[in-house]
Order: sequence, then C-alpha cells, then structure tokens
Amino acid sequence: MIYAVIDTNVLVSALITHNPEAATAKVVRLLLEQEFVMLYDADIIAEYKDVLHRTKFPILKETADALISFIVENGIEASRVIFDEPMTDEDDRMFYEISLSQEDSFLVTGNLKHYPASPHVITPAQFLEIL
Repeated sequence: MIYAVIDTNVLVSALITHNPEAATAKVVRLLLEQEFVMLYDADIIAEYKDVLHRTKFPILKETADALISFIVENGIEASRVIFDEPMTDEDDRMFYEISLSQEDSFLVTGNLKHYPASPHVITPAQFLEIL
C-alpha cells in the first residue's frame, strides 16, 4: 500500500481547477478511488477545514466537508515523528512530521521549498508517476 500526506495547497488546487487533467485533480481522484491511503492527524484536519472553507476560494462547503470526511473515514490517523530541524514555514511542520510516521510514505506538496530536501517530499506530478 502507498501512504501519503497531502499538503493543503494540493487539495485547494484540485478543488478550484477547471482542468480535470491537472496533476492535483488527478491526485484527489486517485485518493477517492483509494489508490493510496492518506495519513493525517487532528491538526491537519483542522487546517483542511479552515482553509477549504475560506470564502476567497470558490469551493462549495458541501464539497470540502465531503472530502474531509472521506479522508477521516478512509485514511489513517497517525502520530507525529519529531523533526528537530528548523523549517522554512513552521505551519507546514505538521505535514512533514506526519509523513515521517510511516516508512516509505510520501508528502505531496506544491511547495517543495517549504520542506527539507528529501526523496519522499514530492510534487503531485511526481506522485502520479509513482502511482
């Protein structure tokens, strides 16, 4: 089984794009088809709820809620593995630390520069190649 943590920016991009062939849209479609298992914790879910419900994004509340519910019901709640190094964006620490909880998991993000260089931190397009 393939495990992944999905950065919020990937979900936002997938939900607002008009291009069903966009890598982010394909990642979410494969999530819904259960081609991989999401890893999350309560802080990640709280961020998803906060960001996906922001009025600046044209995302229906029902769509956001359904996606978040799917993640909670079909994903795995994981515990963080402490990473003591500084990060470019400390708000992204939770995603990185959860990704460390499962061997061979991936962190899928549109902001590679926010994370330590690692072969398990990848873009949506790179994740599609793996899947």
